[in-house]
Amino acid sequence: MKVVHLNNADISGGAAIAAFRIHQSLLNRELNSRMWVNNAKSGEWTVSGPDKKWKKILTQSRRHLIAPALKVMQTQNKILHSPAILPSFWSKQINQGDLDIAHLHWVGAEMASVSDIGNIKKPVVWTLHDMWAFCGAEHVSWDDRWQKGYTRKNRPLHEKGFDINRWTFKRKLRHWKRPFQIVAVSKWLENCVKNSVVMKDWPVTTIPNCLNTNIWKPVDKALARKLLGLPVDIPIIAFGTYGANSEYHKGFDLLFEALQHLRGQAKDIELAIFGQVAPKNSPDLGFPVNFMGHLHDNVSLRLLYSAADLLVVPSRKEAFGQTASESMACGTPVVAFGATGLLDIVDHKINGYLAKPFESEDLASGIEYILNAPNYNELCNNARDKTIREFDSNLIAEKYEELYNIVLK
Repeated sequence: MKVVHLNNADISGGAAIAAFRIHQSLLNRELNSRMWVNNAKSGEWTVSGPDKKWKKILTQSRRHLIAPALKVMQTQNKILHSPAILPSFWSKQINQGDLDIAHLHWVGAEMASVSDIGNIKKPVVWTLHDMWAFCGAEHVSWDDRWQKGYTRKNRPLHEKGFDINRWTFKRKLRHWKRPFQIVAVSKWLENCVKNSVVMKDWPVTTIPNCLNTNIWKPVDKALARKLLGLPVDIPIIAFGTYGANSEYHKGFDLLFEALQHLRGQAKDIELAIFGQVAPKNSPDLGFPVNFMGHLHDNVSLRLLYSAADLLVVPSRKEAFGQTASESMACGTPVVAFGATGLLDIVDHKINGYLAKPFESEDLASGIEYILNAPNYNELCNNARDKTIREFDSNLIAEKYEELYNIVLK
């Protein structure tokens, strides 16, 4: 069995990393797995990207070519929109290739057009890493049009100009006549698929993102802090860059409010922010901040997770919540809101804390709960145990192999 994964990149971005890990897990299971991408950075021989300079320039310029078209619509939803207009050769390459399964992942940013996807004739498994496949052009939706259909009457009042979302939705209905096997990375996302207009009759199952738990494992906390230059005897709260978290669904505003609640109640706490260097004008978060910069390799991320007492993931919407699973694999509990994909990862007061959506004061209470928990070591062990039990790459690879065999039959 030969499987080819199609994703915009191999290791650039959360969806790319998730797809690459699935690919690696299949290789470890001795399956014939390959990956086709527009942006290849890993250097892996099993990953194929543009092989000539002009091809690299062309693929990287596709997203910018449709920028003028996106300006015809004004919307308060600032998340990435992919109208998927520009044709590509992916469907032809897939149909003429010697692969048995075409495994689609994140094909936004004009990697493949709506019609390209509809023209694939090979057996298809499509792992969804966000909401785009069953929405209009938006990758995260804040209304219910994807459930009711994109009509003129239910368009949000804040949107003006040409309705790109409705136009993209109608093209999906027109071109996607053959249902593919859909994989949702969380139960929440699976329910979204089942309740959508585009994919309500498509086969769907949930398979979470995976981790190689032989690699993703705890490092001694004192050693991790020493290597990262962090204080040894002060509680440390970690969270991802608030530069990227300026996106509404990432919820940095809720984390900021939670830290203000903590300011008057907790002392001797420091923050560790990864994914960003110290900005010129940093907001006052109420506590000393350690900017850890961009941590691209697994070793550095393992050290960061292991050094922290807890990780906060304040997202309003997450298809899965990859940083949460990584943190738990390193034995570090997670504080998050009890909503969307994070419900599959964090178990309330067992391996972390699920705050009431989206109450920043309860998020602060969750941070205090973990920091002061008398059974803190048990929480850490439970976090590690869950990743081994549910997210280990060997387990996930086995589930995908079983699914491939079903699709081929």
